[in-house]
Parts: sequence; structure tokens; C-alpha cells
Amino acid sequence: MSKALIPTMMRVFFVAATLMGAGKNVFDYTLNTIDGQPAPLSAYKGKVLMLVNVASRCGFTPQYTALEAIYEKYKDRGFVIVGIPANNFGAQEPGTDQEIKTFCQSKYSVTFPMMSKVSVKGDDKTPLYQYLTDKAANPKTGGDIQWNFTKFLVGPEGQIITRFEPKVTPDSPEVTAAIESALAPLKR
Repeated sequence: MSKALIPTMMRVFFVAATLMGAGKNVFDYTLNTIDGQPAPLSAYKGKVLMLVNVASRCGFTPQYTALEAIYEKYKDRGFVIVGIPANNFGAQEPGTDQEIKTFCQSKYSVTFPMMSKVSVKGDDKTPLYQYLTDKAANPKTGGDIQWNFTKFLVGPEGQIITRFEPKVTPDSPEVTAAIESALAPLKR
């Protein structure tokens, strides 16, 4: 193979890889529930999702209260929060799935779906977070997760609507306005 052909083949490969990923959305991914059962996110098609990487020993952990409140407020209109424990930041989620589940239920009365602990950053990043943070696939919302309680709002077709960083509380006016806007087209 000639050396001149290699750059052309690399460009073709890059374009093909980009196009293959272009059709993906959040509903193409499966996580495991906190009880270890497969949880295809496609089960939430037609609903508005908020995906949140959570941790039990973080300064933002009290956001569980606001997450549960907005879940209760909007769940009958087709809104679902999916809590995704991760131990990537300051080892603030060291527990087992059972310990995390017990903590969330006893301390914050969490009723929204919780998933099994995953990695949201680094070489072992789960495929869902590879997609969520991919700047090429998601130029407006991609980029590394900086800390616990980063929130992704996902529309009923699996498209990422917006991203809220950890300091933005789940019950802030900007978050509730985005949820209301995303829910508006749904008939309930």
C-alpha cells in the first residue's frame, strides 16, 4: 500500500465512524438496575429523561431531595429521572449497589429508577457516558463530566436537549423551565 493512500483511507475511516455514530441516541444504550437487572433505556421512549451521575458522599448529595421532588411533580406527565451512581470523583460513591440503594431510600426516600454503579470518566467509562460526553456526536452538550450530579435532559426520541452542571440544582428555574418545555408536546 502506498504511503499516499494511507491519509485518504484514514479520512474515509473517520467519516465512516462519525456517520455510524451519528444515528445513535440515548435509547440505544442499556445499563443495569441497582438490583443488577438489564435496563434498556429504550424502555423510556416517549418520555422525557433526566440522567444524573450521583454519589452518596458529595457536597451535592442533598440534591437527591430536589431530584425526588421534581420526579414526583412531573412523573405523571411522562418525566423520569435515572440516577447513575459513579465513584469517579473523590471516591464519593464507594459503596456497593445494595448500600447505595439503602442509603438513597432511607436518607432521601428516592423512588426514581437507580442504576448500578458505573464509571462516567476515564478509560473504563461506560458506553452511555462515552456517547453523552462525545463532543463530535453532541457538540452542544458533550465534554468530560467534571463532577457528581451533572444532569442531562433527554427528549422523548432519545435526543439530548441540554446539560446542567452540578451547581445547577434540579429545582432551579432553568431546569424546571427546560423540563416543562420538553414535556409540553407530550399528551398525558
